[in-house]
Amino acid sequence: MRIAFMGTPDFALPTLQALVSSGHDVVAVYSQPPAPAGRGKKERKSPVHMWADDAGIPVYTPKSMKDPAEQAAFSALDLDVAVVVAYGQILPQTVLDAPRYGCVNVHASLLPRWRGAAPIHRAVMAGDKETGVCIMQMEAGLDTGPVLARAKTEIAAEDTTLSLHDRLAAMGGGLIVDAIEQLAAGSLSPEVQADEGVTYAHKIDKAEARIDWTESSTDVDRKIRGLFPFPGAWTGLNGERIKLLGGTLENGEGAPGELLDDELLVACGEGAYRISRAQRAGKGAMNREDFLRGFPVPHGSRFG
Repeated sequence: MRIAFMGTPDFALPTLQALVSSGHDVVAVYSQPPAPAGRGKKERKSPVHMWADDAGIPVYTPKSMKDPAEQAAFSALDLDVAVVVAYGQILPQTVLDAPRYGCVNVHASLLPRWRGAAPIHRAVMAGDKETGVCIMQMEAGLDTGPVLARAKTEIAAEDTTLSLHDRLAAMGGGLIVDAIEQLAAGSLSPEVQADEGVTYAHKIDKAEARIDWTESSTDVDRKIRGLFPFPGAWTGLNGERIKLLGGTLENGEGAPGELLDDELLVACGEGAYRISRAQRAGKGAMNREDFLRGFPVPHGSRFG
């Protein structure tokens, strides 16, 4: 089949790689325009853009697919299907209708749970027991289209957004080729999403990354794992911001945010949380022992 791939971050790469390896004809890749990055703020191509360049696939980076000229160019590709993974733009109906079999999306949740921008973060932060990947036929609504295929995975107690991201990305790559081939053959039975159980994974706001120690240790743990590695949960101490990268649940009682010993055991609204890895502003990430060696946090200190 003649395929256009539309994606931007690392999460999209396994799907693009699977399509190229399958022998289908990926005639174009669409990605977000290069953006300033790093200390020098030099423009950097997206991971999908760089991989497609190396593979010799033409790459297009329109600022908006609402531009009629861009829509005409897309239609002129004479596509069988477009595969969309974390592209970063809302596609107008003209684009959705251009390929013979429409546009399909690889979405990192078990729809209709966690429609929207940050499904992996939200699943971890909510304490979901499982998540997965859905291949969805795209329509004008936000992640409302019928599901063509799905695969599930358990969310383990130690899973973070990073570990789930990598697992779900690989799962998407494993599902896509069979899904589009069955779509073209007419052998799929699209599953209309239920009206019940709809939740929205709103984009992560940096303002919600601050730890509220009045919450239970379970909720604190979920937030730290759900916001790792980006944007990173944090707490304050004597005017300094400290990013928290991991830890364990323990027993303990005290005023929320109070250090219950000299080894970073912090009292929560219910239970306590032992920080195992942290990072001070301008410093590298450190395990607890190295962190405390250069920055003691004695019993009775207060995070806030």
